[in-house]
Amino acid sequence: MPEAGSASFSARADSTLAISWPMRARDPRFGQAERWLRYAVPGTLAVFLACLAGLAALHIQGQRAEILAGARAEVEGFARLAARAAAPAGTVVSDLRALLPENERHPGRRLLLVRPDARIAAAHPPLPAEIHTLAQVLGEGEPLSILGERAGAMTLELPGGETVLAALHSLPGGIGRVAVLQPVEPLLRGWSARTRDQIVLIAASALVIIGVGFAYGLQTRQAARADRARERMRGRLETALRRGACGLWDWDIARGRIYWSDSMYSLLGYQRQHEYLSFGDINGLVHPDDGDLYSLARGLAANQTFIDHAFRMRGADGAYVWLRARAEVVADSADGGRHLVGIATDISEQRALEETNAAADMRLRDAVEAISEAFVLWDTGNRLVLCNSKFRHLHALSPEDAQSGRGYADVMRRGVLPQVRRESPEAGMALTDIAARTFEAELADGRWLQISERRTKDGGYVSVGTDITSLKRNQEQLQASERELIETVKDLKRSRRTLELQTQQLADLAERYLDQKAAAETANQAKAEFLANMSHELRTPLNAIIGFADVMENAVLGPIGTPRYTEYCRDIRESGSHLLSMIDDILDMARLEARRVRLSPRAINAEAAIADALVPVSAEARQKAVSVSVDVPAGLDLLADPSAMHQILVNLVENAVKFTPTGGRVVVRARRAGASTHLFIEDNGIGIPRSDVARLGRPFTQVETQMTRSHKGSGLGLAITRSMVELHGGSLRIRSEETVGTIVLVRLPASSPHRTVPEIAAGRVPDAPRASRRAGRPVAA
Repeated sequence: MPEAGSASFSARADSTLAISWPMRARDPRFGQAERWLRYAVPGTLAVFLACLAGLAALHIQGQRAEILAGARAEVEGFARLAARAAAPAGTVVSDLRALLPENERHPGRRLLLVRPDARIAAAHPPLPAEIHTLAQVLGEGEPLSILGERAGAMTLELPGGETVLAALHSLPGGIGRVAVLQPVEPLLRGWSARTRDQIVLIAASALVIIGVGFAYGLQTRQAARADRARERMRGRLETALRRGACGLWDWDIARGRIYWSDSMYSLLGYQRQHEYLSFGDINGLVHPDDGDLYSLARGLAANQTFIDHAFRMRGADGAYVWLRARAEVVADSADGGRHLVGIATDISEQRALEETNAAADMRLRDAVEAISEAFVLWDTGNRLVLCNSKFRHLHALSPEDAQSGRGYADVMRRGVLPQVRRESPEAGMALTDIAARTFEAELADGRWLQISERRTKDGGYVSVGTDITSLKRNQEQLQASERELIETVKDLKRSRRTLELQTQQLADLAERYLDQKAAAETANQAKAEFLANMSHELRTPLNAIIGFADVMENAVLGPIGTPRYTEYCRDIRESGSHLLSMIDDILDMARLEARRVRLSPRAINAEAAIADALVPVSAEARQKAVSVSVDVPAGLDLLADPSAMHQILVNLVENAVKFTPTGGRVVVRARRAGASTHLFIEDNGIGIPRSDVARLGRPFTQVETQMTRSHKGSGLGLAITRSMVELHGGSLRIRSEETVGTIVLVRLPASSPHRTVPEIAAGRVPDAPRASRRAGRPVAA
């Protein structure tokens, strides 16, 4: 049994598996010999065929030579016998037919009787009439007539092209000679027939051998192709199993031997040593708490046909790997044995994810319990899923009463509903909204709750009750402070008008005027200090509200659960930012009225200034499909403070976009007019009644009443803009008509090298970050 750190297995090599899986050859040398044999067998057949053809050619050639040698001896002997028979008693026989009877033994043979002068005396068969000499028969320059008997039988080619065996013998007494001519072609007729038979036999044998070799080549090629296909199939199977973090099992139940795929070894980090593993080796790797293979074998013996079991196995590094085995019993048709065939999948990540989810669920419950709001979650059947102690305290429920799974009616019957003094819907939310509802409720004990009820994606129901008592009180205090501030500003304005009238009175009231002026300055200083203190007191909680709302909206510390919470955080942040901007407007207006603003005018490019002012309003314009166009001559400059000019343009363009309906248009133009520069901001929005145009530009003045207001704003934007323009030595004029649109004209001194704007001592215009922050919110007119 291998140890935990071992990276290999040992198994008996003589085991066989009834169900065969594609695998490598056991002996590489056998595969190499098989490859050599694939080439050696066709080569051996080719050599055998070449040897057979060579031997047949030699045998045929030997037969021909043997026939010609026998015929040559026979012709020579016949010539000798014919010479003796032609002159038996010293006289020449003129009738050669007796010497050469006509039969089939000597087909085509010719017998010539030649005189000593080389003329032919007799011939059988007869010669043509024009042939008279031996030279005419044998041809000129033939050696037979010269050598005579010493030449024996010679192979000659006659003038007509016929090949013959010729022999010449002298008659006794030198009275003449006898010539025998035997054509070769009749002698070789039998040899030619035998040769054809042998060639046909050899050709048939060659065809059989070539066919066998070709069939062997096809078979070996098909076998090689099958081997390659098997290796490719095995490689693909192993790749698919490895990519899927799976391993293949084949358990021979009768023999107790198990086959593992390479991916199974890779899954656990082991190395293959043999093809099969024993039952005990595998069982020793299973975690003791997850059962063993023996119980699994007993279940299979009890006619169990398939398994689906999760367990842990020890890997090569000693760590346990979670596996899920799915297998089915398969009967082997060869020997009738039973095999358990299936796959084992690595589910370690799934197990870790389940543990992580359980831990996350616990942390979620702790987080829900830790929040300061009353939280409750109901499922699609109105059964309780989760709630915290704040909810139980609000409804006077015990932990036993608020157990998960109880119905809504049962839970509410056990608890006590808090007494609600009054309810008010949140701005922008409808109480009749079925999917979501948010409202504020004042309880009988004076507390305020903001109750948010939402439907979950699965049809459940979640409710969150937030204690906003302090926020409500601060809001009431802020509204009271705002009203007091407005009254104070009105009093200051009345005081200033009174002082201006007193300056025009008689000289005898100068001392009294100076006393009143000193009193007004004292009141103005008190107002400035009051506004500064109020700004500090209000900004501190508002900055905290805005900051924490931004952190919660962007989920900096982690997800907060329901996506609707992000919308609430955004609403809190936007409301706080709007309230903070209103305070900033009030402070800016007070500083302008106290003439504590100092401008630093210089020549700035009009086109660049207008383009920068359009950036903050581009998003709102795109959202409302309002087209904003610019018409500025090239090279036109403005003599103004850059920050103040940016604030002026942003306020005017934002008002134009805000009061222009969807699909409208806004045009910004600039023109040089003598010693002035005119800026036109034109829109085709809702317009302003003529009776109300004169009131625009005053602090806290709005055309829409509190009952008909549809746009947010403090009413200070246009007043600040008018004051800024006047500080530049310019003026602001408004022309408007209801349902037609509005045109705002800003007249500024033209830019010239010798033109300056009087500086008003004490104070500065809001710096760039302040202007940028104001540019990001709408300014109501």
